[in-house]
Amino acid sequence: MTKAVPKKAAKKAAPKKIAKKAVKKAAVKKAAPEKKKKEIKIKYADKSAGQPEMVIIFEQIKKMLLPYVKGSLELVGGNGGMLCLVSQQHVEIQGRKRDELWFAGILVQKGYVGFYYMPVYAQPEMKKVFKPELLKCLKGKSCFHIKKNDPIIMKQIKESLKLGYDMYKERGWL
Repeated sequence: MTKAVPKKAAKKAAPKKIAKKAVKKAAVKKAAPEKKKKEIKIKYADKSAGQPEMVIIFEQIKKMLLPYVKGSLELVGGNGGMLCLVSQQHVEIQGRKRDELWFAGILVQKGYVGFYYMPVYAQPEMKKVFKPELLKCLKGKSCFHIKKNDPIIMKQIKESLKLGYDMYKERGWL
């Protein structure tokens, strides 16, 4: 036979268990690490093998981006055929706070190099500045598919980077 536990004894034991659980939860909350700065992770498999022409184009555009790596602009990626130029400065655009602001990016694909030019989103009139040779490569709003190593197109990309950088600087985003 088992002894019956008096009701008063059962009630006294229950609050102690609850109190112990509350202490454990509080300890866990205190031990939680602080939030780290958001890291940009690129999940992309290298598609550049066997495409020497695309790798050459990628390297040329990469050289054009390097002079702009200053102040808050940083290069992100660089492996896997992808590279981005991102500002890590906190800015507010149209009432929305942003921790980062993308400027440009390049991505090697199977038959082209994607050149992503973000200043077009901030100032859509900027498309009028592009010359016809570069406009032929435009796919969508800000993506250019560069399929051949054309010095005219490379020069126009270089000029557009300068214009976009000046516009970002003027608006205080860099």
